[in-house]
Amino acid sequence: MGIRFGFTAARKWKSAVMLGLLACLLVSATSCAVERHSNPGSSDGGWQPWQILETQTGHTLHFLDWIKDLERHDIVYLGEEHHNPYHIQAALKVLDQLVADGIDPTIGMEMFGWDGQQALDGYISTTQPVTNEFLEQVRWKQNWGGAFEDYAPLVTFARDHHVSVRAMNPPKPLVRRVVKLGLDQAKQEPEWAGWGILQEDIVDDPAYRERIVDQLRRCHGGNEEHYRTMYEASMVRDEGMARTLVIRQEELRRDGGGARHIIVSYTGGGHVQYNLPVPKRVARRLGGGVKQATVYMVSFEANRTDEVRALMQEPIADYIWLTPMGKRQPSQPCR
Repeated sequence: MGIRFGFTAARKWKSAVMLGLLACLLVSATSCAVERHSNPGSSDGGWQPWQILETQTGHTLHFLDWIKDLERHDIVYLGEEHHNPYHIQAALKVLDQLVADGIDPTIGMEMFGWDGQQALDGYISTTQPVTNEFLEQVRWKQNWGGAFEDYAPLVTFARDHHVSVRAMNPPKPLVRRVVKLGLDQAKQEPEWAGWGILQEDIVDDPAYRERIVDQLRRCHGGNEEHYRTMYEASMVRDEGMARTLVIRQEELRRDGGGARHIIVSYTGGGHVQYNLPVPKRVARRLGGGVKQATVYMVSFEANRTDEVRALMQEPIADYIWLTPMGKRQPSQPCR
């Protein structure tokens, strides 16, 4: 009995470690009629926190001009460095302006799993929410962990403004099984059928594979089998998040008139990098008939200028939004 228990515990530990590495990988990615405003010093590294950089031109954009451009899109992706409160502040700034301009946003959040959607809906709709009960019902510790306070402002905004929030992630137990067993074997388990994703296409895109597997090899120890299952888990998460956004986009199209709608997707930056993880899968599912914009938020100080320049050179997103540093130092890119 002791030997069997030890073996099982070791397997659970290994699965948890690999899932943590996968989450870390996806957080760190290396980790149009708008009036353009150049910053003469920007090409020489004269950037400052709160500047918005258009990667196609290298120009900095005034916030209100930039928002007018974003409002022409159906889905706007905000990619954060987790646990930086300034990134939450940036998202709230976007959402506030959308509402002020008469647009009804939907917030998609990576931090919630599909198995918490009902609890999330209830929490947002109530006038007297009980946070502890909500966190239990939404399975916060199982699906995300960390301090809920980091992300509570987005949920509070949704409740105050009667905005829909969509839980973007497949339930964590499904992802763990892929990390442990691989995709083909995990899909044979009964839990998959309950979420209606057995018939879903989980597309192995060559460009996505090259980017993700390369990051795994450079950033994490392990062997090729580990990389394979972690990569497959990455596919499941990104395909699942794309599915969530597509379902909402199709709902909005069916609803037709009324207020203008925009989906604001809030995830780790790794899920928007180079348009590959989620945006490309959304475009595939909608037949390309969707206007999308990606924003990659970077904790910035002067010693990160070269890093930002590299992100601009091979554009990691349509826009890079420089913010102040959070309490935690951002993870350094693998070389």
